[in-house]
Amino acid sequence: MLPTPYEWTEPIRTERLTMRPLHPDDLDDVHAYQSREDVCRYLTFEPRSRDEVRERLERYAVATRLAVDGDFLQLALVLDHDGETRVIGDSYFTLQSVENMTGEIGWTMHPDFAGHGYAFEAASAVLDRIAFGTLGLHRVRAELDPRNHASIHLCTRLGMRAEAHFVEDLWFKGEWADTGVYAILDREWRTRI
Repeated sequence: MLPTPYEWTEPIRTERLTMRPLHPDDLDDVHAYQSREDVCRYLTFEPRSRDEVRERLERYAVATRLAVDGDFLQLALVLDHDGETRVIGDSYFTLQSVENMTGEIGWTMHPDFAGHGYAFEAASAVLDRIAFGTLGLHRVRAELDPRNHASIHLCTRLGMRAEAHFVEDLWFKGEWADTGVYAILDREWRTRI
């Protein structure tokens, strides 16, 4: 059984990032990437207005507990570099099934900070410290658009394997689209670190 509920109590610090729940004060930074067409291309939502981002941030700020299926964390990836502190992306983690000890992970990055390993650093910390560390999950998956080569590369780099490619299973932004599923087991994660 999982040691639920898990209560978010303090930030996770990695080599270059601080990870904490998103909150309304992050509006400018988050809107800077969630309002972009190129960022939203493979996401389930269209570019968001400031009001839409504000509404989401208010919801995310109070999502600090993982206890039942569907509970989630939406973590700010905060970069503190050369005296400048800003949110450069976010990492999503949800408790998919308490009974089956499974979770789901996702990420979004501001394109100005892509290609520097920040998403890998953040996802590794979520897997290591929350999913497989604190919660002791058996399995974590990522669902993505198979056209999103950057996310596929990140999944592979994390040691996740391609498990499924569903063809035209999703009505997505006015057309049928595919879904890719990648996953990793706790024992696989432990052997790769």
